[in-house]
Amino acid sequence: MAAYALAHLRPSTVNDEVLDYIEAIQETMDPYGGRFLVHGAEVEVMEGNWPGTVVIIEFPDLTVIQDWYASAPYQKILPLRTANVPGDVIVVDGVGPDYHPRTTAAKLRALSDVR
Repeated sequence: MAAYALAHLRPSTVNDEVLDYIEAIQETMDPYGGRFLVHGAEVEVMEGNWPGTVVIIEFPDLTVIQDWYASAPYQKILPLRTANVPGDVIVVDGVGPDYHPRTTAAKLRALSDVR
């Protein structure tokens, strides 16, 4: 099942270190099957407040993301971003092709006895 790395990156100034990071990141992801789904696109805020941009990267599974993130090539370039672009990064499992939200609702109802 696919898993995703999501970054909410706050507004910042683009400099040479940020550009070096952007130029190098794909090579660190390639051995792990990572691919960008969203990168640098303008966001349209429908609810709440979202200063900045979003990055979504897909990997084959959560273990692969963890291996990529801990890899020497990625750790080498990571400070280029973290020193210059404030933000939050999370990793999360995706849902399978047969997922339906009613299944989640049923599990939550069973746990909480809400009828």
